[in-house]
Amino acid sequence: MKKTILTLLALAMVSVTFAQDKANDVMKTLRLANDYFMAKYADPTLPTNVNRVRPSSLWTRAVYYEGLMALYEIDPQERYIDYTDRWANFHQWTPRNGVRTNDADDQCCGQTYADRYMQSGGEEKIAKIIENLNNQMKTPNTHKPEAKGALYGWWTWIDAIQMAMPLYMQIYKITGERKYADHAMKMYLWSRDTLVGGLFNEKEGLWWRDKDYVAPYTTPDGKNCYWSRGNGWVYAALVRCMNLLSPKDRYYKQLKKDFLLMSEALKNCQRQEDGLWNPSLVSYADFGGKEMTGTALFLYGMSWGIQKGYLKAKIYKPVCNRAWEGLVRDCVHPDGFLGWAQGTGKDPSAGQPLSYTKVPDFEDYGTGCFLLGGVEYYKLVK
Repeated sequence: MKKTILTLLALAMVSVTFAQDKANDVMKTLRLANDYFMAKYADPTLPTNVNRVRPSSLWTRAVYYEGLMALYEIDPQERYIDYTDRWANFHQWTPRNGVRTNDADDQCCGQTYADRYMQSGGEEKIAKIIENLNNQMKTPNTHKPEAKGALYGWWTWIDAIQMAMPLYMQIYKITGERKYADHAMKMYLWSRDTLVGGLFNEKEGLWWRDKDYVAPYTTPDGKNCYWSRGNGWVYAALVRCMNLLSPKDRYYKQLKKDFLLMSEALKNCQRQEDGLWNPSLVSYADFGGKEMTGTALFLYGMSWGIQKGYLKAKIYKPVCNRAWEGLVRDCVHPDGFLGWAQGTGKDPSAGQPLSYTKVPDFEDYGTGCFLLGGVEYYKLVK
C-alpha cells in the first residue's frame, strides 16, 4: 500500500513538473512574439502608414492592446503598462474619430481604456467612451441600406461584434447601468437574427461575414463561405463578454449557447495535418491552407471553455494542444515574427497567398490574437 501511495505521489510530481515546464515554454514564446512587436513599434504614438496614414488608435492596434492586457495578467511587467499608457494618453482616451463615431472599429481602442480604468481608476480613461456609447444608443443607422435605419443596426459585419460588444459590457460592469448590456445584446441579436435574415447559421454553428456572403453565396466547391478570422472575432467576443457577466445572467446564457454551437463546429474544421485552421473554414478548394489569426482566436475560446467546464477536456484539450503546437512550429520565427497571418480584408481571399515569411499589411492585430490565444492556453496548461 505504501509503495502504491509513493508511486502515485511520484507520478503526480512528474505531472506537475511537466505542466510547469510546458507553461514556461508557452510564456517564453509569448514574450518572444510581444518583444518583437514592441521593439519594432517602439513608439506607440506613431501613426500607421499602410497605403495611407492612420492614427495608432485604429482597430488593428487596439486588438494588439487587448492581447497585451491579457499578457499583463500572467506576466505583470510594468513596461507593458507604460507602453499602453503612452498610447492611450496620446489619444486622450478617446475613440478614434471622436465621441460622435458609431463605427465599431473606432470604438475598439476603448476596451483597453476600460481595462486600464479597472486596473487603476481615473475617470478620464472612460469619460469619452461613455459619452460615445450614450450617443450611439440614441442614434439609428441611416448610413447602411441593409440597416434600414434600425436603432440597433450598427454591427453590419461580424468583426464589429468583437470590436465593440465587449466595450459595452465593460461599461456595464464599471457603471452598473444595465442599459449598456441591454443595448449591446439588442445589437448582437439584430446582427445574429435580423440583418438579411441573420448572419449566424445556427444549423452549422458558423457566421457569414456580412450580407455579401449569406447563402446562396458559396465557395467554388459549392460550400458556404465562412471566413476563419471573422468567426474568430465573434468567438473571442463571446468569451470577453461572458467574462464580464454573471453566469446567472440571461445574456450570459444566450452567449454561452452560441459559444457551444460554435465550439462544436470549429472543432470539426481543424486541420488534422498541422492543427491550424484554413482561412476558409469548410472549403479546402477556396483558400485552404494554414492561417494564424483565426487559429489563435479559436485557441483562445476553446482554452477558456475547457477551464470553465463547458467543453470536455478529453475532447477539446487535444484540439488546443494541436493548435498551439502548430502555431509554434509553423508560425513563430526565431526572432518572434509571426508567419501565416492573413492581412486585413473580409473573406478568405484577402492577403493571399499566405506564407511563413510573408509580412501582412498590419502586424499588430495578428500579435494581439496570438497573445490572447497563447495566454489562455498558458492558463489551461499551468
